[in-house]
Amino acid sequence: MVANGATDACVQGIDTGFVSLGYVRVAVLGVVQGLTELLPISSTAHMRVVPGLLGWQDPGSAFSAAMQLAALAAVVSYYWRDVREIAVGSVTAVIRKDYYSPDFRFAVGIALATVPIVIAGVLLSPVLNACNSPLRTLPVIAWACVVMGLLLALAEAAARHVRPAGSAKLRDMLAVGLAQVCALVPGVSRSGSTLTGALMLGFQRADAARISFILGLPAILLAGLREIWILHKAGLGAAGWSVLAVGLAVASVSAFAAIWLLMRVLERFSAWPFVLYRIALGLGLLVALHFGLIAA
Repeated sequence: MVANGATDACVQGIDTGFVSLGYVRVAVLGVVQGLTELLPISSTAHMRVVPGLLGWQDPGSAFSAAMQLAALAAVVSYYWRDVREIAVGSVTAVIRKDYYSPDFRFAVGIALATVPIVIAGVLLSPVLNACNSPLRTLPVIAWACVVMGLLLALAEAAARHVRPAGSAKLRDMLAVGLAQVCALVPGVSRSGSTLTGALMLGFQRADAARISFILGLPAILLAGLREIWILHKAGLGAAGWSVLAVGLAVASVSAFAAIWLLMRVLERFSAWPFVLYRIALGLGLLVALHFGLIAA
């Protein structure tokens, strides 16, 4: 049992392959997870591809979900002023019964946008978290990378990037929230789906990223805490928790760097570098699978 420090990667049906990797390998994957979680290039894809190329155990979906707490820490740190203003402004608005306050309406929009992914996440949990989940196979991830890359390309080519974040209405937030549901499919990317949704609604690139990150905070928090609870109920032992803690610490730093990098690229260029990377990654995986260079 993993709970006792062994290398069995499945505890009560939960994939806990990360435990057998040890501290150094999990630290390496923490860097990869942190960078790819917040860039629109799919952390799940890289969590399957990188260990596969290195001949390592798949860390499992539980690792990827729990590691979202690192992304949470990075987003709150980077956007601390925005998060604080929304939180304080919303509470103040409720006290004053000023329900037309921009901060209050933005907070309501975030809550509304979180509902679809919570419902979908609960319904799909038995499949997403299962050992050897059919959704975590490389063919699924490869096609998801390609399709999401094409949608991001469409958002860049067709949409007008002129709207500021302050113009976001409840229907805009709900639309981005619905796009966020697609991120439950491994290879899509939460930041990729929400960024694409925001860009298609005509938001400026930097503001689209801001909406994407802040809107995703409740979903990231709930998903991460839920996975921690599931691992606790599954009886994950002290060794497993310490390995996970190392991954979280490393991923928090790399996730902050990922936000900084994304904002620089969007401000100075566009989302096209990520489009090209996603499509190249997806097609590369499909070619490798076709010629048997990598196992599905």
